[in-house]
Amino acid sequence: MQREKIRNIAIIAHVDHGKTTLVDAMLKQCGTFRENEQIDDRVMDSNDLEKERGITILAKNTSLDYNGYKINIIDTPGHADFGGEVERGLEMVDGVLLLVDAFEGCMPQTRFVLSKALSLNLKPIIVVNKVDRPNARPYEVVDEVLELFIDLGATDEQLDTPIIYASGRDGWATAEYNPEQPNSDLREMFELIVNYIPCPDCEDDAPFQMLVSNIDYDEYTGRIAVGKIQRGKVKTGMSLTVCKSDGKQLPGKAVKLYTFDGLRKAVTDEVSAGDVVAISGITNINIGDTLCANDCIEPLPFVKIDEPVLSMTFSVNDSPFAGRDGKFVTSRHLRDRLFRELDSNISLRVEETDSTEAFRVSGRGELHLSVLIENMRREGYEFQVSNPVVIMKEIDGVLSEPVERLTADVPDEYTGTIMDGAIKRMGELVNMAPTTAGYTRLEFLIPSRGLIGYRSEMLTATKGTGVINSILEDYKPYKGEFQARNRGALVAWENGESITYGLFNAQERGTLFIGAGVEVYEGMIVGENARNEDIVVNVCKKKHATNTRASGSDDALKLVPPRQMSLEQCLDFIADDELLEVTPSHLRMRKRILQTDLRAKARARK
Repeated sequence: MQREKIRNIAIIAHVDHGKTTLVDAMLKQCGTFRENEQIDDRVMDSNDLEKERGITILAKNTSLDYNGYKINIIDTPGHADFGGEVERGLEMVDGVLLLVDAFEGCMPQTRFVLSKALSLNLKPIIVVNKVDRPNARPYEVVDEVLELFIDLGATDEQLDTPIIYASGRDGWATAEYNPEQPNSDLREMFELIVNYIPCPDCEDDAPFQMLVSNIDYDEYTGRIAVGKIQRGKVKTGMSLTVCKSDGKQLPGKAVKLYTFDGLRKAVTDEVSAGDVVAISGITNINIGDTLCANDCIEPLPFVKIDEPVLSMTFSVNDSPFAGRDGKFVTSRHLRDRLFRELDSNISLRVEETDSTEAFRVSGRGELHLSVLIENMRREGYEFQVSNPVVIMKEIDGVLSEPVERLTADVPDEYTGTIMDGAIKRMGELVNMAPTTAGYTRLEFLIPSRGLIGYRSEMLTATKGTGVINSILEDYKPYKGEFQARNRGALVAWENGESITYGLFNAQERGTLFIGAGVEVYEGMIVGENARNEDIVVNVCKKKHATNTRASGSDDALKLVPPRQMSLEQCLDFIADDELLEVTPSHLRMRKRILQTDLRAKARARK
């Protein structure tokens, strides 16, 4: 493929603004699928967790052919916790499609992804998506986006970016939007891509050089290095030098070459500069390494990835139920799995601790870490995790903490409640404006630790109607202590099986997390107390049999249905003196010190 006929683009946007759905439409209209082929929605979201949650977690490559042009596309995540995927994806492209929802407008992650694209001097195209949704305000949104460009210090050339209006779901785009006569296809957008986005700026005849921006895996061929060729060409069987990020140089060989063709990888013998290639046969290759021709070894710098803001401790499960349903339960299993994750999860950090059975894992946010936990439990791992803790820094001798820009879209009647909740968590209101009839957008600067547990609290306060988004703003001086959790826990008194009679007595104290017939152990958290203190309850208590029968005494006791806690809700709930036990089949919250008398002594010493 001639370099002049190649276009490399990334689709970037805030979460749920329609990136993956637009890629679906682009692939369909370029003949990637047969006419009678049955395909799922959001076909690029191939990971099980991505399909279940409806979000993109990993950046993925695809390509399509339009009128003789090869368009390589990278579909990136929209959630702030997976910003590292966006950052490394932008290394492979020359332009971006910036998608913005025609109703929501610019959101926190829109600012983040656009700032990264502008700093790399990539050519942007503004795509105002979902213009056909109710209450859409496409022209106001365009003004918001241009204001964001100015706010981020865009050059005059970057400000002079084309704008196109689209409906990714219905598969059409137009530069001149008319609600009465929408377009029938994406032709105008394809034309804009091939005419406005430049071809790759590479050296065709120089020695081969490529930065590894992604790692794929195949059970037969092993690790596969993916990246854009910066110069020269690579051929099957070619000997290469692998420049590691730590400065080491190792020999390698391009055993097999693949280019992206729709959703599959096509085997090829030679790939030239500017194209995106996948190379198999090189063991121990990692993201950020450089592949070079043996006669010209010049490593390329890798993009600087933003630092993690939250950390948790992963440790071996030591509860009374340890080892019951996990395949991998030892510290060696846990260590190997966590350090293996670093090969592809570039924004993650794993550190050894004083204990050989515990590891400190740091990530971009709760979702980033919870996805790792969920993947590990599905693979058969059994372990314990602590509550998430923000990572502090000392800047110019001042203790500083991460502060996030929080955007909350809430019905007007709940604005006071949300403001009170954010201010109690050291939040500072910086902007407040109406969006559509009956809704207000509130913008806060709030410490990252104030957001732990706040999302579920806000959803409860707004009866599920509020939408909350946040992104890291900066590190600012520590704002002092505040009480994040204002409720205590109901803690099991003894080992055994929960009984209806015991649960009936316990539910008067608060909200239960378990029903009858559940195995529990001493120190396990079985519910939330209505007050701000922990209470020990005996959920295994049986009713003593007597020879006296009173009228109605044998009526069935009625239990309130227990609250089913998701992984994220458990992480939000647990306090400093608690742990979450994670197994393939169960999530159990527990106290660090299981014995009731030992916990009492520990409190007394404090």
